[in-house]
Amino acid sequence: MKLVYGVKDKPKFGQLIVFAIQQLLSIMTATLVVPVIINGAVPDANMSSAAALLGAGLGTLVYVAFTKAKSPVFLGSSFAFINSMIAAFAGGVSMSLGFLGLIIGALFAGLVYVVIAIIVKFAGVNWLNKIMPPVVIGPTVAIIGMSLAGNAVGDLSKSSIVGVATSPLIAVLCGLVTLFVTILCSTYGKKTLKLIPFIIGILSGYAVSAIFTAIGYAANIDAIKVLNVAPFLDLVKDGVTLNTFFAVPDFTFLTAYKGLGEINAAYISTIAVAYIPVAFVVFAEHIADHKNISSIIGTDLLEEPGLHRTLLGDGVGSMVGAFFGGCPNTTYGESVGCVAITRNASIRTIITAAILAIFVAFISPFIAFVNTIPSCVMGGVCMALYGFIAVSGLKMVQQVDLNQNKNLFVVSVILISGIGGLTLTFGKVTITSIACALILGIITNLIVSKAKTE
Repeated sequence: MKLVYGVKDKPKFGQLIVFAIQQLLSIMTATLVVPVIINGAVPDANMSSAAALLGAGLGTLVYVAFTKAKSPVFLGSSFAFINSMIAAFAGGVSMSLGFLGLIIGALFAGLVYVVIAIIVKFAGVNWLNKIMPPVVIGPTVAIIGMSLAGNAVGDLSKSSIVGVATSPLIAVLCGLVTLFVTILCSTYGKKTLKLIPFIIGILSGYAVSAIFTAIGYAANIDAIKVLNVAPFLDLVKDGVTLNTFFAVPDFTFLTAYKGLGEINAAYISTIAVAYIPVAFVVFAEHIADHKNISSIIGTDLLEEPGLHRTLLGDGVGSMVGAFFGGCPNTTYGESVGCVAITRNASIRTIITAAILAIFVAFISPFIAFVNTIPSCVMGGVCMALYGFIAVSGLKMVQQVDLNQNKNLFVVSVILISGIGGLTLTFGKVTITSIACALILGIITNLIVSKAKTE
């Protein structure tokens, strides 16, 4: 893929800010929603989405530092650890001890990455390339995109207004406006317009949603109300105050330190069991993500700066993210998709996006704006983002000779188990469909690798 901006390129300052905002918007909804899921599952948890965003920004800067500014990908809140995070609050523990558990759990997960990084540092990555050649990694990356397809399509028919029966047709229309404007800007746009298709697409879908919603309220027609204005109204419910414009997030560590006196060995063991096995599962996805971004930028990141560095960046970045926002971080497919579509791999864009994430976490109106973006609008954007992830994997498969049955079997096993949603649960640990597909692909490839070429 020919990049408009390479990893080391320096866009002009004005462009850089716009590119960073686009990168931020591509990852922000998913990053903010993880605390929302925890709050829904754990009464009174009250995790802060803004704090999670700040943790993601700081974690990304840590990742960039460890990878010597050579890997253009943003870190955001990890969905893989949701059940682990819920386990931190199980058994009727206090909120302060639960929040302390979130930090301890992230430390355990991060240490897994540190240990693996040390092993890789001395053992190298050749063994990894042998057990995960393109015939294994290609379809696995494709599965990452395909596994998210249901989320994108599901969001496409939803509004953001709880309790209002918005017509799915209206929601889909707003989402398709977002998608097609994004496609047109990326395909036919010139210069900067071609590089910011997501911003133009989201704003277009948002505008259409706002028009439908305004008409819906004026004519009292619930079916065409799409845009949820409640987050903006919440800013002024107590009048216009400093918090209307600026608010310090509720950082995890501020609550967690109160639980230090309650901690015991049994609780630490519970957290270790909940987090450590999941870290090994996420390791598999870490490999696939970095193989994907490597194919996009034309540099094997597992060799330079090295898998040990990407693991350290991811692991320590997760610790930092949880310390502030409670959520372990992980490399985001949405970020990789944004790089692939815009062909802007400038690491300065990632760094600026991380700094903006830290800054806007304190800016109440911006957080409110993001929370008002309708699900259908983000669904339209994600159809493109997730699709590009899938296509990136399929492009890797082009390197494979599919006239050979042994290769067909490997690809087939990965695609079918991944698309079919095969998961395995052992106690509190669930091996995701992506990890299952990758593991089965590795085993199948090892079985057939000695077969003679036909």
